[in-house]
Amino acid sequence: MTTLPPGPSTPRLVQAFAALTRPGRGFREARARYGDAFTFNSPMFGRALVISDAAEIKQLFQAGSDVADNIEPNLGRVLGPGSLFALSGDDHRKQRKLLVPPFHGRRLAAYEQIMEEETLREFAGWPADQQFATMPSMMRLTLNIILRAVFGAEGTEFDDLRELLPRFVKLGSLLAVLPVPKTDWGRWSPWGRFRLMREEYNAIIERLIVKAEREGRLDEREDILALLLQARYDDGTAMSHSDMADQLLTLLTAGHETTATTLAWAVERLRRHPDVLRELTEEARTDGKTLREATILEVQRTRPVIDMVGRRIRSDQVELGRWTLPRGLTVLASIGLIHQDPTLFPDPLTFDPHRFVGTKPDLYQWIPFGGGSRRCIGAAFATMEMNVVLRTLLREFDLAPTTLPDEPWHSRGIANAPAKGGLAIVRKPTPIDQPATRSADAPTAS
Repeated sequence: MTTLPPGPSTPRLVQAFAALTRPGRGFREARARYGDAFTFNSPMFGRALVISDAAEIKQLFQAGSDVADNIEPNLGRVLGPGSLFALSGDDHRKQRKLLVPPFHGRRLAAYEQIMEEETLREFAGWPADQQFATMPSMMRLTLNIILRAVFGAEGTEFDDLRELLPRFVKLGSLLAVLPVPKTDWGRWSPWGRFRLMREEYNAIIERLIVKAEREGRLDEREDILALLLQARYDDGTAMSHSDMADQLLTLLTAGHETTATTLAWAVERLRRHPDVLRELTEEARTDGKTLREATILEVQRTRPVIDMVGRRIRSDQVELGRWTLPRGLTVLASIGLIHQDPTLFPDPLTFDPHRFVGTKPDLYQWIPFGGGSRRCIGAAFATMEMNVVLRTLLREFDLAPTTLPDEPWHSRGIANAPAKGGLAIVRKPTPIDQPATRSADAPTAS
């Protein structure tokens, strides 16, 4: 017998509109009224169960793919059928096995120099003593890193992808959370424009693949495209070109917009916590990294870019904690709600990186990258990227604190970003042993 908790009774479209226009607030209000689990009516998933209890989330993430697997619909609608986001079961495990090696050990360390080079190049254009939104800059920066480290792009292909992908990602992020219309209006509709962009993207990737195969010496390259061209499944076959295009787009999604958004949130948080900013600045101008690593964890806890991660129930009458779930039900683990659980994170609304100093988070409680067998494969890459960018920022600039109110949350479709783009005021640093005279608050730029 199915047992589910109550939840809001407003129509699907009303709940969806609230989720897009008031990111996080709807779930917080539902938790306050119904408790740490409630049902939610979604245009994409229908009736869904939202959970935020740590034990139930752990059980969900540890469930086998025969019990709970990929949600439907999923990001495969915009990333392609060969994407990790689209695959389930054995197909997912097989594809993931090929993608794991580039994100560990020596391979991962090889990308650090690219990250630092691109960061310095982007920061060279930052204005001094002038308020500006950091989000566009972080988007350019993380895109350039991905194009070099993942796509191995240079020359014409680099320029073409750098021009295409920002438009492509922005539109795809919005379409990913909207139902597919029944009528195809071609190029006059958002989905039609997206398909045309996808065709252009596929053509560029094919050129990159052909060029790499023609030039050879793939074993001398460090980029992930070169590694995928050399990788083989257990039966000795190679990945198809279409699957490569889908996976490269998947890795772009994992390491571009979400990472850039987290970095913009880091700027927004640090400006409002001058004591932490001062400690981080001192640490960055030495070889230290402990507090910086803790700060990245705390930014992701307090300002998770993705608010939920989901599974679809594949068996009949699945017992999940207190609930008995029917086949086909979507279960959404709320990242924002579990990160605000005071039993897991004391004083959860306070931004305090020191809570993670000397300790690692429980990956079933701190879940900005999801969890279980479907945890984001690019988590280590994204974490290194954020570490390098934040370290470089703190070494190259004095970041001015502010007493302005917190920037509100703004939904970009998939990601939740600071509404004003992570406003900053920077100047070249003063010597560490002299108190820096930092800028007072400036008027909000539009």
